[in-house]
Amino acid sequence: MTEAILLVGGKGTRLRPLTVHTPKPMVRAAGVPFLAHQLGRARAAGVEHVVLATSYLAEVFEPYFGDGSALGLHLEYVTEEEPLGTGGAIRNVASRLTSAPEDPVLVFNGDILTGLDIGRLVTTHETTGADVSLHLTRVTDPRAYGLVPTDETGRVLAFLEKPQTPEEIVTDQINAGAYVFRRSVIDTIPAGRPVSVERETFPGLLAAGARLQGMVDSTYWLDLGTPAAFVRGSADLVLGRAPSPAVPGRCGDRLVLPTAQVAADAKLTGGTVVGEGAFVAEGARIFGSTILPGAVIEPGAVITDSLVGTRARVGERSVLTGAVIGDGAVVGADNEFREGARVWCDARIPAGAVRFSSDR
Repeated sequence: MTEAILLVGGKGTRLRPLTVHTPKPMVRAAGVPFLAHQLGRARAAGVEHVVLATSYLAEVFEPYFGDGSALGLHLEYVTEEEPLGTGGAIRNVASRLTSAPEDPVLVFNGDILTGLDIGRLVTTHETTGADVSLHLTRVTDPRAYGLVPTDETGRVLAFLEKPQTPEEIVTDQINAGAYVFRRSVIDTIPAGRPVSVERETFPGLLAAGARLQGMVDSTYWLDLGTPAAFVRGSADLVLGRAPSPAVPGRCGDRLVLPTAQVAADAKLTGGTVVGEGAFVAEGARIFGSTILPGAVIEPGAVITDSLVGTRARVGERSVLTGAVIGDGAVVGADNEFREGARVWCDARIPAGAVRFSSDR
């Protein structure tokens, strides 16, 4: 396997305001665009040629990654004029593949952080003679996911919608968003219209008697679809809990990028990242958070499990817990934001305007 398709066309609406100006795969995790971690792991698994299926803000990918040569890859970009879904996006880039009909092609979603053993998935695909092989993972609560039951050999039996009752939870295995396709199978996906692999392609292949193989790999796996998950994923990359060759520095409690300035008595822990050109003032305490490039954290601010956007500012003594501050926003002094709070890009929050406790 030397080719891969990376699906990076989604709008990332659940991540707004992070994705107002930046497509989800380009939001920085552990100091670099999240996409860099996926490309690095693909290269480490032997992939040489990656086709990126882009759509939303497609113009920002190529200026950053170019032809991929700096990563040891050959990158191509294909932009959807209209959203085509997962299956439609795969089919839309098929003409850029050079693999023979029987060759394996890796396909993976652009919003999954995983420790998947890609080589083992390819080996499973080849040894079982599968038409499509799927990475499956086990989750404690599968109600939010489609279920993928398999037999004792790992052969997929069905694709079940999100269970509505306890009786419908027949397995804890879910589709983890990475696949190996036989190249010829990609050509059977209808062209020029939206297609979902989960709802149309995979069930259709099963009905036609194709072999779909599941491989359970329960190493690190995280869907980065929400701000809280994205912040956690970035921290896990810095801490070394999630593997990636693209982390720009040693794994540890903190990652401070070049040109960032951090006061000597500021405390950074829990996998915190401070991006290029950012400034963290004296007395600030930051735990498990992402401070994007050019942001300013003023004296005495306390930030936990939060993300502060590019060129945003958090005022003196303000407290953020599980919050997202959009690019260019200004949070005045003595504000408090708790879990789930989202301050939109370029917003201006006056001093002491938002609180969950007394001002004394």
